[in-house]
Amino acid sequence: MSAAALGLPTILLLGGNGQIGWELQRALAPLGRLVALDRSGDPGRGLCGNLAEPEALAASVRQLRPEIIVNAAAHTAVDKAEAEPELATLINATAPGVLAREAAALGAWLVHYSTDYVFDGSGTSGRAEDDPTGPLNVYGRSKLEGEGLIRASGCRHLILRTSWVHAARGGNFARTMLRLAAERERLSVVADQFGAPTGAELVADVTAHALRSAQARSELAGTYHLAAGGETSWHAYACHVIEWARARGVTLKVPLEAIEPVPSSAFPTPARRPLNSRLATARLQTAFGLHLPPWQQGVERMLAEVLPNASR
Repeated sequence: MSAAALGLPTILLLGGNGQIGWELQRALAPLGRLVALDRSGDPGRGLCGNLAEPEALAASVRQLRPEIIVNAAAHTAVDKAEAEPELATLINATAPGVLAREAAALGAWLVHYSTDYVFDGSGTSGRAEDDPTGPLNVYGRSKLEGEGLIRASGCRHLILRTSWVHAARGGNFARTMLRLAAERERLSVVADQFGAPTGAELVADVTAHALRSAQARSELAGTYHLAAGGETSWHAYACHVIEWARARGVTLKVPLEAIEPVPSSAFPTPARRPLNSRLATARLQTAFGLHLPPWQQGVERMLAEVLPNASR
């Protein structure tokens, strides 16, 4: 029996081929009729999936009339955004604002992903949803502006801030560390930035659960922090990945004691990164009755996928 016959909603997913979007295709499929678009859209049906074309995107929303819009697309090249702030703002702020406008007109839900980069990275504790913001770079400012436009639209929404997202699909920090550890006898890794590596599959599964709950209880609309449990530094994250792989028979050159902890200043970048990417997730866990597993669990599951020959 079709989703329409069962009275299930049409769900428009944007950014369907990204790390989170790919997992959302799986997690959202049971909830309704899923239309997943990437940047190329669906020309045969006249559907635009490119956030750099917000009014064409709006026309596609009006054509589909979805009950749920999930925006997993963004300009995520943090350093590149410094050189192209107009494009970053168009994709991360203007387009989400247009989606929110269309969602409000349809009475639809909008799910949107944001980032710890809306904060200034100060302190050593997890930031709560209502803590003062203060982005350090163009990317963070554009994401914060997008959040504001969504809230101002009056649409029913879930804004989910996350950080340090990883997935087996595509490149990620863990895979880079393993490649370098196989090539080099010494590594230097930033040790003064802290956060929680968060699996794209966890983000997708929590999204589906939260959507089901919010559809039944509209008072759950709002902004939430979504990250795996615990915290680590990039340096400790790298050590964990390399130890896990070596223990399972992966041949690596670098010994653990040759992975040097260094400050962020050792690797200057066009965009400043926050030192504190910790996100407090109590609001999300309480509102939706969830437990967020420790970051190590998701990382090890991802490693088992990307290293299929590693012995368990």
